[in-house]
Amino acid sequence: MKILIYGINFTPELTGIGKYTGEMASWLAAQGHTVEVITAPPYYPEWEVHKHYRGRGWIGERRNGVTIQRCPLYVPAKVTSVKRIIHEFSFVAATLPIWLLMLFKRKFDIVISINPPFHLGILPFLYAKLRGVKYISHIQDLQVDAAKDLGMIKNQQMLNLMFAMEKFILRHGAAVSTISPGMQKKIEMKGIPREQIFQFPNWVDEKVIFPLSPEQSLKKEFGFKATDRIVLYSGNLGEKQGLEMILEVAGQFRQNQDIYFVISGTGGAKEKLTQLARESGLENVQFHPLQPYEKVSALLAMADVHLVLQKKSASDLVMPSKLTGILAAGGLALVTSLPGTTLFDLITTHQMGIVVEPESAEALKEGIERALFTDTSQLRAHARSYAEQHLSKSSILKKFENKLFELTL
Repeated sequence: MKILIYGINFTPELTGIGKYTGEMASWLAAQGHTVEVITAPPYYPEWEVHKHYRGRGWIGERRNGVTIQRCPLYVPAKVTSVKRIIHEFSFVAATLPIWLLMLFKRKFDIVISINPPFHLGILPFLYAKLRGVKYISHIQDLQVDAAKDLGMIKNQQMLNLMFAMEKFILRHGAAVSTISPGMQKKIEMKGIPREQIFQFPNWVDEKVIFPLSPEQSLKKEFGFKATDRIVLYSGNLGEKQGLEMILEVAGQFRQNQDIYFVISGTGGAKEKLTQLARESGLENVQFHPLQPYEKVSALLAMADVHLVLQKKSASDLVMPSKLTGILAAGGLALVTSLPGTTLFDLITTHQMGIVVEPESAEALKEGIERALFTDTSQLRAHARSYAEQHLSKSSILKKFENKLFELTL
């Protein structure tokens, strides 16, 4: 097949959507498909264009058998709702010349738009209609719902317009894929026929991320003693997770001199968090940068408990991508999630972590105490087993490839 992928995030970004889109493109190319990508220079989650790509305009490159066209965009140093909208539309505008050129090239068999942002679907939708090719929307986050529920956009007329545009794009494509049952239900509630939707969950390479002993972890490298116990949050430091609560709870463990809170990552909330930790005198909290992929297993092996935090208002609008790695590493996930959500059901049904009430410092503290002071070996074993059986990278991507063949028949 000849496949075109359109998304704002792509490899070599280490976390989130860019990581998964990059792995998908490389895997499809390795199967012998012709894969092209229209994307931006890497900037996430630092919200700063990577050094090698700065000031270079439109860049063509080839990675792992994938042909990539990178288009410039505005990247704000401090992210606000307005600046984020400008950021996203600057990318759409920069890709217009590329889409015009695509109209005169050999047509693709299928076009895949990676959402968010949802309005990226406009140009590939138009291309697909003009060239008579299949178009898929792949939804990683329900961006408009999250913007509404988190109070990021309060203008009702604008929200109504965005929801109408989103529904039109989704309904008029060949299919809509998404990463969890909860998100699928919410897409159905938007008026998208169930038969048009299929699940394409995030995955993990269980041969690359796997359980390691504490001696093989980054514990010593980060300056900890073998007897120290580590509460780890790793990944994007954004607004959806309510990360200030980590610092609030860390303050309640000040007297436990062998318990440390490690925050490994970057993002829009990092500066605020580091300042808050400094002002609160939290000597039991350490900040570290994101670790390269080859060190992920060693980073995860350092932790006695992994925090997977979400606000109540983000329930089933996003699915934390960090969870796949935690499960593959046989880690103990402490998840904040509401009953009835996909995340809650997933963890409790398979008994592979601890679930507590979101946005409750007391519940989080109690969950950490349970994780640190009780036997959790069975939960860890279940986590690794689930990753091997249900999150295998090759298995999930093979099913997706078969779906693409089915759609292009």
